[in-house]
Amino acid sequence: MRRFLKEAEIFDADEVLSYIGEITRFHRIQGSRELVEAAEFIQRELASWGIKTEFYRETYDGEGTYLTLTVPIAWNLIRASVEAFGERFTDSMSPLIAMAHSPSGEAEGEVLPILRESDWESAGGKIVLVGSGWRDAYRRANEAGAIGFIAYREGTGRAFPYIGLFLRKGDLSWARIPAVTLPEETAKKIISKVNSGESVEAKISVEAESPGRETLPIVYATVGKAPYILFTAHICHPKPGANDNASGSATLVELAKILSGLYDESFRLGFAFLWIPEYYGTQAFIEEYANIDDYYAVINLDMVAGSEDRAGSTIMLVREPLSRFSIVSGLLEYYIEALNGRGSSFSGSVLPAFKFKSYAYEMGSDHDVFNFFGIPSTMPITWPDRFYHSSEDSVEKLSKETLEVIGKAVLAAALALAKGNKEELRRFARGYAMKYLGELSRDRETEISERLVMAGLARDSRFLGMEIGHGFESRGWLRWEKKGIISGEYVSSMDEELGKEFKELTRERKVLLHLHELLMLSELLPEEEAFKALEEEFGEVEGEKLKKLVQILEKTGILRRL
Repeated sequence: MRRFLKEAEIFDADEVLSYIGEITRFHRIQGSRELVEAAEFIQRELASWGIKTEFYRETYDGEGTYLTLTVPIAWNLIRASVEAFGERFTDSMSPLIAMAHSPSGEAEGEVLPILRESDWESAGGKIVLVGSGWRDAYRRANEAGAIGFIAYREGTGRAFPYIGLFLRKGDLSWARIPAVTLPEETAKKIISKVNSGESVEAKISVEAESPGRETLPIVYATVGKAPYILFTAHICHPKPGANDNASGSATLVELAKILSGLYDESFRLGFAFLWIPEYYGTQAFIEEYANIDDYYAVINLDMVAGSEDRAGSTIMLVREPLSRFSIVSGLLEYYIEALNGRGSSFSGSVLPAFKFKSYAYEMGSDHDVFNFFGIPSTMPITWPDRFYHSSEDSVEKLSKETLEVIGKAVLAAALALAKGNKEELRRFARGYAMKYLGELSRDRETEISERLVMAGLARDSRFLGMEIGHGFESRGWLRWEKKGIISGEYVSSMDEELGKEFKELTRERKVLLHLHELLMLSELLPEEEAFKALEEEFGEVEGEKLKKLVQILEKTGILRRL
């Protein structure tokens, strides 16, 4: 298996950095024209290498839906500014000064920091300053009679934070006040002044265009024939957005170039590449264009150029959920570890260059949606990143070394899957299954997990021909009728009271993660076994909360009990 590392040396991180520089020129807000222009750049680059591409044009109009998501409005920033403390901040410093999808407008007056619930009683006629829960707070500010809205985020220092409102057409009936951001440092100065009894005045202005409709761009390329390994990356996010996610989008271009040159008819798998706006584009692609049976597995590239020294990052490998077990994440783990070396121990063993760890399934990017539809999907990512969603996420802060580790590991894994010897793949699969189950069994039983792992290996074998694993008769207790990301907002669109209850029960992100995996498990297993498998995968789970959430989803028709 290590021979594929040699073949992967062709991956060129300098080329990727060049592409990242090109992509970061665009302010790639969902619903904006510059997002379309960034996608068109990708398509032109692929075409110049003779790669077969499709450019699918869906729509941002604030009311269309793709699976469980309603798209935001079309929106283009023209200019924005904030004046406070005798300083003037403008969009020439960073376009992130305007909250994405903010209405146009101007406001001048006293700033009121919202630090406690009772502060809302004084919001009328003020410019409110809010540090969390921005979208809900923005609605409340409108309803309370505030004249303007300033957002900041803890931990961003002098950077402008990226905070989007993701307004829908129906929201425009109440969303009227301009919304801007300030660096945490400036926001804390305002809060300090107000807490000391002084009044702080500010002037804010946003000029934006909402044309009614804009293209939701999807770039799709294929090399060879189905079944495919599908590589995905979201191309949206604000300027510069170098790590998130120009890095993944640019890496995909390099992988497409290389694999189009290496592919031949002897490969058991072809390769497909997908550039989309995060979640909305993925759900649109699955609903409108994807043939699910064409895909063996998905590798989602999101934020692949952070590093410990530059951004405090760990290289994380988010594995497929247990319900979608596959050796793909095992191969990525194997190759990342092989490439992640620098220096040596007392006895000459290679030491890791970067912190690296594999994790149980986590939600948060486009791999989620493919898993929901039965395609094993994994994600290498660098996290945390202190420049995340801020004006400081720029090219010079990226790590070429991390790009090389992840890019070469993905390329090596793709080549191993497409043309590796069946017996060595079988040997690797057996070893990885033992490792995976061994990790789980250190803390808990693995009775159900063993069956799911064997079923996953059997699916791998159908695509790879390695003859290992075995399936079992599915006896699920739930049918997931309306697949896609399930949010409190989506539930509220069906029943407002149930939506409030759903939001309260999923206040902790891990509960939402466990719910989605429970739904995947519940299509395969009886109720008791599904909950047991969830506990085997994650350890302690809040079973009673999850049962209440299932009941809510049954009432809305998202789920049906079998």
